[in-house]
Amino acid sequence: MIGRPRSLRPSGAAFVRRGVLGALAGIAALLATGVTAAPAGAAPEPGVAAPSAQQRALAFWTPERMRAATPLDVLTVDRSQVRTAAPRKGEAAVVAPSAPASAVGPLAFPHGGGPWSGGGAVTRTAGRVFFTYQGRTASCSGNAVTSANKSTVLTAGHCVKMQGAWHTNWVFVPGYHDGQRPYGTWAAARTLATPQWTASEDINYDIGAAVVAPLDGQRLTDVVGGQGLAFNTGYNKAMYSFGFPAAAPYDGEKFIYCSGTTFRDFLLSGDHGLTCNMTGGSSGGPWFTQFSEATGTGLQSSVNSFKYNFLPNAMYGPYFGADAQNLYQSAQSS
Repeated sequence: MIGRPRSLRPSGAAFVRRGVLGALAGIAALLATGVTAAPAGAAPEPGVAAPSAQQRALAFWTPERMRAATPLDVLTVDRSQVRTAAPRKGEAAVVAPSAPASAVGPLAFPHGGGPWSGGGAVTRTAGRVFFTYQGRTASCSGNAVTSANKSTVLTAGHCVKMQGAWHTNWVFVPGYHDGQRPYGTWAAARTLATPQWTASEDINYDIGAAVVAPLDGQRLTDVVGGQGLAFNTGYNKAMYSFGFPAAAPYDGEKFIYCSGTTFRDFLLSGDHGLTCNMTGGSSGGPWFTQFSEATGTGLQSSVNSFKYNFLPNAMYGPYFGADAQNLYQSAQSS
């Protein structure tokens, strides 16, 4: 979770402590396979939002509420809470992008954080996420990916569930900018997270997903396209990170990116690290390997997740291993 207001984290220290304990116990206590789903609103059965709840979510998110939404705080940890996590292993797997390509000019690499001016497919597939969290309106980021159901969005685990509660009124706004919703507002029919995040909010597995309902008779990636994915492809990669940071100095209205060669976190987690100054609200935004500035397409390999208190200019994102792949398979088969 990126960035600011501690007021959004009612028991901030307790929450961080809880996430850290999950990180330390995660390997010993993780669930073997599968993912856990939760309602995206009032649901007739677990994991499925009733059509009426979807309609309420769409009606709820007026332009005024979107502007007033508070960026969800980023997970932060300090030196007293660090442990070394085991490296991830597994067979590499790739899903090709389905987003149409478009020619754009080159940008600087590496980059520590600034407006994305390149255009391309990423400006359609990535977007802002809005939801209700403990009675507050809040925002994160997300990205549409290639999927069998053409309706799958990836985000951070804490952008679907936090402090034991699943968010409600969950919507995805692809291509958001300056208050504009060029591709509409898509309500979640189902939200999911890795079993480790669901069980103990383990920051090593801070990955979430949503299956959004059709809008005006169309499915999401038929409208905006879908990015590819890569699992178990290792560390120390050239990556691009995107999101809609809304805590100072950002305001949530601009599409921001960071780029550079990642490093493996040598402290608490088994995550990727990247020099990046994005703040709260960028949580859940996509990280890409094999990203082409010429087309705005790549292979999603992580999401914006957390920062260390003592390393404010480094962003961390979970390693996309077997559990991330299981989550994706479960979401796209919904």
